[in-house]
This record gives sequence, structure tokens and C-alpha cells, in this order.
Amino acid sequence: MTIKEKIQLLREELNQHNYNYYVLDNATISDYDFDIKLKELEKLEEENPAFFDPNSPTKRVGGGITKNFDTIVHKNRMYSLDNSYSKEDLLDWEKRIQKNLGTEAIEYTCELKYDGASINLTYENGEFVRAVTRGDGFQGDEVTSNIRTIRSIPLSVKKDFVSNFEMRGEIILPLEGFQKMNNERIANGEEAYRNPRNTASGSLKLQDSSEVAKRPLDCLLYQVVTDERKYASHFEILTASREVGFKIPTTIKLAKSIDEVLDFVKEWDAKRHDLPYETDGVVVKVNSLQHQEELGYTSKSPRWAIAYKFKAEQVATLLNEITYQVGRTGAITPVANLTPVHLAGTVVKRASLHNADQIEKLDIRINDTVLVEKGGEIIPKIVAVDVSRRAKDSQPTIYATHCPECNTELVRNEGDAKHYCPNEFGCFPQITGKIQHYIGRKAMNIDGLGSETVELLHKEGLIENYADLYELKVEQITPLERMAEKSAQNMIEGIEKSKQIPFEKVLFALGIRFVGETVAKKLAKHFKSIDNLMNADLETLVAVDEIGDRIAQSIIDFSKNEHNIILIHKLKTYGVQLEVSKESLENLTNKLANTIFVVSGVFYQMSRNELKKAIEDNGGKVSSSISKKTNYIVAGDNMGPSKLTKAESLNIPIITEQDFIDMIR
Repeated sequence: MTIKEKIQLLREELNQHNYNYYVLDNATISDYDFDIKLKELEKLEEENPAFFDPNSPTKRVGGGITKNFDTIVHKNRMYSLDNSYSKEDLLDWEKRIQKNLGTEAIEYTCELKYDGASINLTYENGEFVRAVTRGDGFQGDEVTSNIRTIRSIPLSVKKDFVSNFEMRGEIILPLEGFQKMNNERIANGEEAYRNPRNTASGSLKLQDSSEVAKRPLDCLLYQVVTDERKYASHFEILTASREVGFKIPTTIKLAKSIDEVLDFVKEWDAKRHDLPYETDGVVVKVNSLQHQEELGYTSKSPRWAIAYKFKAEQVATLLNEITYQVGRTGAITPVANLTPVHLAGTVVKRASLHNADQIEKLDIRINDTVLVEKGGEIIPKIVAVDVSRRAKDSQPTIYATHCPECNTELVRNEGDAKHYCPNEFGCFPQITGKIQHYIGRKAMNIDGLGSETVELLHKEGLIENYADLYELKVEQITPLERMAEKSAQNMIEGIEKSKQIPFEKVLFALGIRFVGETVAKKLAKHFKSIDNLMNADLETLVAVDEIGDRIAQSIIDFSKNEHNIILIHKLKTYGVQLEVSKESLENLTNKLANTIFVVSGVFYQMSRNELKKAIEDNGGKVSSSISKKTNYIVAGDNMGPSKLTKAESLNIPIITEQDFIDMIR
């Protein structure tokens, strides 16, 4: 046997033992014998560097240092899930699914919703190459070195699985391992970690991967993303994933009806506390991958999946004070300051009271004993008051009349639940909030500049708005607290780089009220430049798809404000992209203007997403359901029979993939 063959044999043997122990929970070798074989492999690899492999079992122990975690754009966006909290919510979701698909016979998969840190694992030719955190769904931090240390994640998979794919899952810290870690910390006189979820998430950003290797992290996987069409259903591809080495929980169930889904929810609501890890609900998915493609996505979530959240844990505590926060739009949010209390693994000190109506509805008063829960087990909120424990001299809460930051009298517009501070350009949190929004990841994504630094720069009189960022100099920043020359240089480089950010993101960054990411994209695509947008009247604006009166009026108010006009002029002079680039315009046409398409079936020359993008790039609109307004059905293989029947009954033209390509050529 050659040295190369011996190294390969040891790697395969150790990988199998890792799989047996960490995935199957069925050790077939002692820890001592495993360590002996691992040391033998380490020695052979050290003596024969020509046979280096980044996915060798010897790399599981870590040792690499990562000073900065690179930001990586996801090839396929990681969407969030819509939440449901009742049987009625699930039944309503099913009705929407049936209406979109035009069929009642739908299979579902039921999976427990794991409470950890979302991760995206990329495999090329069966080899693990990259791990990226969810981040904001569009981009995240690369944590490959740390993920290699988690032994339940295979570093290579058998060739009979799909070759290029992304595997998505949740990095968790099992309860037993979490307790063991805390026992050791307490014994060493250190403070215990608060909860498994935050500890797991924090572990991924440790700079020393050998420290990550010491933590008993695990990875539960729940989705394969691939362009290969080898498997027909979600359940089938997950079953195949388990067979090639991935840790797919055995709790997953195939449900033939929504009644079976509800049975699964009921069963695990009772049994969840017996699990070795934390879970806060059930994820229900349409099983057919073709159906998933047909249903598609909203701007935030897949239509083919929904999360059912178990009833949140509640605790009673004392409300000591009500304070008021000011957001970047001037919106006032009342906050309950509580006697600290443990809730769902964290210590809760504050809870949102939402608005004046909510305070009045629950009759919330200072010194009340209140019932607190985590909304979706994330954001604490007050759900009730224990009136029986209220003091006799208790007085109703009088809502704030003036801004807590600048003392300007608050206003409340008719039909609006919130109060606002109208001092938009003179109120500290509004000034800094707008700049913080501008520099954010989803907006201008300026590296080297954070929220605290924005506040410091404003306090020092260096910036009054986001346009002022482009006038900053290294020598102005370096003398500031906690600022070194390298940090200042990185900040200036990040600001300069933001001038290349495309118009649609700049438009979102401007912070126009009600103009979120999706709306900004539609407006940028329609108007092509900030000048066209700011010169548009109400009628022109509401004529744009999905732009209503409220958004249109907000844009007009922004455009007429003298302060904003000056800001936009400054941004233009600094070279910020305030119009769609020539390169982007080259690929856009109006060939399909005022034409609505429904895309259904399996395609081969273009992916479904590429086809939809081509429709939109040529001025058309994609709809998820067939109606009298539909102009064409682009039909691929295995088009749903009910959709075919409906299209024929409405006399809607059905065209092939090639017909569509010829149409836009």
C-alpha cells in the first residue's frame, strides 16, 4: 500500500467513525483508538504535504485564527419564514396554497424548528468549500474554519448525491453540552452563559477555531438548494442527504393532509421539553419541489413554508418605569423598564409597549405587576396586567406630550397609531438614526463605520447628515476616542467604496418613509433616476405597480423638502449612484410592458428564477396565479393539470420556454 493510499484509507475510516458517533450516536470504536488513528494520520500528513486536503479529519481540531470575517453574498437568498400561532392560521395558509396550485391533493413535511444560528454550507463536486452565516438573508459572514470543527458536518459526501449544492441548517448547542460548559465556567469562577442559542451563535464568530472545536456544537440540517433535478420532493432529498452523511433529524414527518400536520404540532407541543436541544415550533413545507417552485416567494418569505410557533413562555414581574425611544423617522416607542426576570433563556429588563393605544387598552401603569412574554420568543412584550396586585393609589399612565430628546411637542396624525417628533433635522436620534440606516448592510454597506461611531462623529460636530460622510478626512477621525489611523483609513475607504453601490440600494438608504428594499427596487427600475422620481406627481407614482397613496405621498413630501433637495444635490457632487447604471439599462427593455405572465412547470434552458427575471427585465410582470388579467402562461414540463384547465377555460395563450425566448430576443 502506498503512502497516498494509506492516508486516504485513514481519512475514510475516521470520517466513518465521526459519522457513526456524531450523527448516528452509535460509536464503533473507543475514544483512545480513534485518537491513535488520528495521530497516525496527522504524522503522515505532516511528513507528506503533497497530499494536503482541507477536508481531512485532522482539520476538525481547528487552530486557524480569523481576525476578520469576510462578508459573502449568498448565491441563493436565505428567506425568513412567515409565522403562525393557531390552527386557523395553518388552515388559512393551506387555502392560499390550494388556490395558487389549483389542487387540493398536497403533501407536507413537518420539521421541528430548531433554536440556534442559521448556516449555509456550500459543497462543490461533493466537497465542503464554504460556510456563511445567514446575516440579513442577502449576505452573511464566512465562518468556514470554525464550521470545519463541528464533527456532525460531513466535509465530503458520496458521489451518488447531487454534486453542487447548498445545505442549510441550524448550528445548535445541545442542552447537556451547554450545561457542562456552564458547570466548568462556574467552577473556574467565570460567569455562566445565558442560553444555548446565543452561545452557539457567538461561537461561530470566535477568532480561534481551536476554541470552537472545544465546544460541543452540533448542526441539524433542513434544506438542500440545488439546480440539479435528481429528486422530486423535499422529503426525498432530505432522506438521501441523511444516507450520504448529513445529520437530518429523524423527527421529520411526511403528512398527507393538514390534519396530519396539526397532529404533529399537537404531539410535539407536548413532547418538546424532552428533546436534547431547544425548539420553539414546527416548520411546515409543501413537499413537492415542483410545487415549491410554482408557489415561489413573497418579498420576505417562501409561500410554500410556514412556521407554527408554540405558545410563548410567560412570567410576571414589576413595571418600574415607562420611558420613550425616538426612531430615525421620529416615531416614538414607549418602553417598559422592568425588574429583571428570566424568560425563555434570557434575562429580560425591558419590553416594548408599542404605542399609546396599547397602553390604554391594557391599562398599563407604573408599579403594576405585568405578565411578559417573548413575541415569537424573540422580542419581549407585555400581554396582561395583574390588576389584583395593583396599589389603591395607582394612577393611569399619561402618555408623553414632548420628545424625550429635544423637547419638541409630539404630533399624532389621524389614523396613525404612533406619536411622532416633527423635529426631523434637529433631534439627535433622528439625525444619527438616518445616518445609521444609510450605512447599513442592506443599504450602502459601509465597512469600518458602526452606530456608535456615527454618534461620536455627530457629537464631535463632524457630520450632520449622511452626505457629510463624504467630506470626512483621516486626520479628522484619528484623534477621536478609540480611533487609530488604520481604523480611520478603513472608514474612509469604506465610504469611498459606497459610491459604487447601485441606485436601488441608494434609494433605500435615503430613508424615505415607507420605501423599503422591495419598493426601492420597483421605483428605481421604473423611474431610472432620482430626478425622475422626485419630479413625479401623485398620479404618476400610484400608477407604478404596488405603489399606493401612502407611499406616493411620502415620496412627494421627501422631494419637496428643501433640506432633502440640498442633500441629494450634495450626494450627486460626491459621485453617489443616483441613477440606474448604463450597464443595467443595456439589459432592460419595454418589450413586455403591460403584460402579465404566469410561469408553471419545469424548464431546461433557463431556471425558473432566470425566466422570471427575464420577464421583469423586459418590462413584464410575473403573477403567481392565473386570472382574467393574465396574458400568457409560460409552460414547462409537468405543468399542474388544474392550472392547464383554468388557462384553457379563460382562453389564455400557453407558450413554451422557447416561444418566450423568441419573444424577447
